[in-house]
Amino acid sequence: MRIQWSLLAGLIFALITAVFAVINVEPVRVNLLFGNVQLPLILLILGCTLLGGVIVGSYGIFLQYKLQKKWKLAEGKLQQVLEATGYSFPDEQSDEHPKEQSDEEAEQSKKEKGNESANES
Repeated sequence: MRIQWSLLAGLIFALITAVFAVINVEPVRVNLLFGNVQLPLILLILGCTLLGGVIVGSYGIFLQYKLQKKWKLAEGKLQQVLEATGYSFPDEQSDEHPKEQSDEEAEQSKKEKGNESANES
């Protein structure tokens, strides 16, 4: 759901930026460090928006890479601790902890137990 809201917000922002850029088509002078450039304001607005998107996307990828690296490091440390201590995680569905039954399965097993006790009598 969060991804859908992010996508919707991004589309709305893109629409607002596009409308704003189309309204402003007059040529403007941009003073760069090495000289002046004259270009339509629409190209300047769209170029800055694109550059901002690339910067934010690159930062997001960097954070994801950093988190993935931490995750692998933590898994390695956990594996070392498990090997050093000899500990092993219990099985998810062992005999000690039977899996939860649905209501229908619970009723069926009650009926079967009732039938078994009736047959023994």
